[in-house]
Amino acid sequence: MFEFSLLGLCATTLSLVAAAPGQLPSSSQLAAPEIAKRCVNSASDRSCWGDYSLSTDYYDIDAVPDTGVVREYWFNVENGTAAPDGIERTVLTVNGSVPGPTIIADWGDTVVVHVTNSMQNNGTGIHFHGVRQLNNTQNDGVPSITQCPIAPGDTLTYTWKATQYGSSWWHSHFYVQAWDGVLGGILINGPATANYDEDLGNLFLMDWSHNTADQVLLTATFSDTAVVMPTSLINGTNVYNNSGVEVGSRFETTFEAGKKYRLRLVNSGASNHFRFMIDNHTMEVISADFVPIHPYNTTDLSIGAGERYDVVVTASSQEGGNFWMRSIPQTNCTKTTNVNDVLGIVRYTASSANSSTAADADSAATSLPTTTAYAYTDTCADEDPANLVPYLVSDPAVTYDVRDDEVTAVINGDVVSWTMGGSSFQVDWANPSLQQVLDADNSGVATNWTADQHALVLPNANKWVYMYIQTTSAQAHPIHLHGHDFWVLASGWGSYATVNPALSFTNAPRRDVAMVPGDGYLVIAFLTDNPGTWLLHCHIAWHTSEGFAMQIIERESEILPMIDEDQMNSTCANWDAYANIDDVVQWDSGV
Repeated sequence: MFEFSLLGLCATTLSLVAAAPGQLPSSSQLAAPEIAKRCVNSASDRSCWGDYSLSTDYYDIDAVPDTGVVREYWFNVENGTAAPDGIERTVLTVNGSVPGPTIIADWGDTVVVHVTNSMQNNGTGIHFHGVRQLNNTQNDGVPSITQCPIAPGDTLTYTWKATQYGSSWWHSHFYVQAWDGVLGGILINGPATANYDEDLGNLFLMDWSHNTADQVLLTATFSDTAVVMPTSLINGTNVYNNSGVEVGSRFETTFEAGKKYRLRLVNSGASNHFRFMIDNHTMEVISADFVPIHPYNTTDLSIGAGERYDVVVTASSQEGGNFWMRSIPQTNCTKTTNVNDVLGIVRYTASSANSSTAADADSAATSLPTTTAYAYTDTCADEDPANLVPYLVSDPAVTYDVRDDEVTAVINGDVVSWTMGGSSFQVDWANPSLQQVLDADNSGVATNWTADQHALVLPNANKWVYMYIQTTSAQAHPIHLHGHDFWVLASGWGSYATVNPALSFTNAPRRDVAMVPGDGYLVIAFLTDNPGTWLLHCHIAWHTSEGFAMQIIERESEILPMIDEDQMNSTCANWDAYANIDDVVQWDSGV
């Protein structure tokens, strides 16, 4: 329907209201100004953040910290080669690596990222996945929507404020180049709903092909051939059986007995849905996307493309030894030839492994684990919504505007395309939506949103929009909305109209990516509190390029003051000059 240890502390400190040992204060305790104290975010109390806390309303831009600190980064995107799993292939790198650098900031900092395109024959643009960009739509980084592509030789600067905290990733939103290597982490330090000793940072789960993403997409689109990704990586590495010879290397990390470790899990895959686990260990889940949740324990996590979960893992003093870390592609919706060998290694330090001799210590440091996986159900469903309870309570209104969008795959000749509401999305690299808003204002003529631009125009402020997304496809789809968190009101199998599910209006899960089950529906709600042009799309790379998307034109009359016209015109002029000289032809959806 619709209408490793990374701890950046605030300069201020505080001493929270007393709570039972190991127990976080309640929301009501934290919110009461007469008992709020100043505290230091530390291993023994992660709930506070200077004068702020888990109960600070991060949807209210006036309520969140304003540190005055600027975190500045320079990204250089260029062609290269790499062998993440021991098989060398052409890649795209950022500052020479895959994944690229991690953006690290504190809650309330301003982030500035200068992106230079040093590729020979490719545009680019960087999207900061899950960052709301409140009143800042031009910095969302989506060519054809918020900007023209950055031309070879050109530089574009993005500026945004870290009004949220938690874990995410940045990636190119031009064509499918993210899955050739133009991606990296976002880590915004802030409070957490469970205590931990060390922050190990982002942990990327990613499918991988030995062909370029462009080659994979062309095969899928023009031959109606199902994409089969041959393998996957953990934090940019894995081994591969190359004609009987194992090449590459596995990701490894070290635990010390008795310590608690925070892992920031990111599914940065093009299409794979992963189930993550560490043998013999339980995970305490503390965040879904950028939303802190009441912690729950599990032995395995179901993570769709684009989704993130933060977990705390306790290194048991009784364990010792080495353990497999597993990222298991779910065959229910994933096509891959490597299901069981996407593995990392958790090694305990020699002292915590109780090694009695140097030989034992050496063996522990090099031997492969012999542990076994937890039993699990192969499914591409999201985590149980009953577990994804936001810490900060925020309920949607019961009155709303409604829209439905049915999703289906169609084949026109030999070309596969996806449609939402009967339209296959098509926008123009050289004429982004924000440029059209600007042109309309300059001409005094209303913007003409064409059918294939699939624009949902929402002119009114602070109205609830409920959308149900229905698919008859057997495949599950991760749906991502830019510029917003959305409330997940219901999801399930079958026809929404037939099932007529009860909707959850009380502290429903909130996130920016959620799964539409295969042959099922997803019901979401969001508030029109962020003027801009925002993309909503399936986060399976091939489906986005094949038209599985739409855009939200939100409060168009308020967008103009947010547009840096000089920057828009300069980026587009440089792109036009490059595209005309090189005779660039766009054939995909534009996003």
